[in-house]
Amino acid sequence: MMNDDRGEPPENKVEDYIRDRSDAQMYMRPRIPVAILGATGSVGQRLIQLLHKHPWFDLVAITASDKSAGKKYRDAATWMLATPIPEEAAKLTLLPTDAELPCKIVFSALTSSIAGPIETQFAERGCVVISCASAHRKSPNVPMIIPEVNMDQLEMVKAQGFPNGGMIVTKPNCNVIGLCLALRPLQLEFGLEAVDVVTMQSISGAGFPGVPSLSIIDNIIPSLPEEEEKVENETVKVLGCSFAISASCTRVPVTEGHLELVSVKLKQKATIDQVKRAFREFVPPVQEMQLPSSPREVIHYFEELDYPQPKLHRDFEKGMCVAIGGLRQCPLFDYKCTVLSHNTIRGAAGGAILTAELLVKKGFVFW
Repeated sequence: MMNDDRGEPPENKVEDYIRDRSDAQMYMRPRIPVAILGATGSVGQRLIQLLHKHPWFDLVAITASDKSAGKKYRDAATWMLATPIPEEAAKLTLLPTDAELPCKIVFSALTSSIAGPIETQFAERGCVVISCASAHRKSPNVPMIIPEVNMDQLEMVKAQGFPNGGMIVTKPNCNVIGLCLALRPLQLEFGLEAVDVVTMQSISGAGFPGVPSLSIIDNIIPSLPEEEEKVENETVKVLGCSFAISASCTRVPVTEGHLELVSVKLKQKATIDQVKRAFREFVPPVQEMQLPSSPREVIHYFEELDYPQPKLHRDFEKGMCVAIGGLRQCPLFDYKCTVLSHNTIRGAAGGAILTAELLVKKGFVFW
């Protein structure tokens, strides 16, 4: 920490002047300027909401498509969230997506169809790009980060070769985030041999305007092939180990929150009490960093067989935790349980912001 004379912190020692979340407002330096690419969509709106009054980051620039560029955000966005548009964002002018931005950190909420070259362009300018899109997830040197699970994979960015500290870091698919947070304590304690997961994904996961009402009301869409491939491939990459995994993905008429029915076969035999303890006692190293967006408990475990439920539990820990319940023996594998995570907060915007905080704390970003 800085001393009372408020001298400059030692060079390249971020931890000397970043305080914990209990007094985060007392920083000795200005907040880091950040931008959002694709700010009018559903993920962009969540980013704006969560960056409002953020202790480390200052939203100074937003971009949108050519049809919206030049307009004030309040005039261009169809705001879909329950809280009002933050005034500092509402009055910002939307810039073209290829504009030069006065920011070190850029959050990408672009659609995957256009995200790839745009994100690369910003990384080449020396920006730290944190992407919610899937365009770069298969790139060998681009990590998919869940801070509580695989923060060691951030070292991959050193091989990207972008100038002036530029880099691309992605977050995984929103289903993968909840699944990996649930599997990580089991992986550490017992090892994983096989996983079967059935997802029940909310309509907000399809973006705005999303699924047509006549397709989803009184209905379930039973197969999302691209989602299934992402869950199967990305889960193995994030956890960094090899195991069999099968995913069946569906879309259900729930507004927020992805529910997953997970069955797991462990490498080492464990009692049900040992599995419960692994969930309850999981404290990943990132928790010690006390990042502003970290949940105090990353896993909320319920004994109830009919918990968790999206309507009741998606907003626990401000949407940043994973809820697990319904643990019981599985006649095919070892155990099965129900996993819930908030798809647009933990699975998208909140997860991206938490990753940005980690990059700052670990010394990948200086200001």
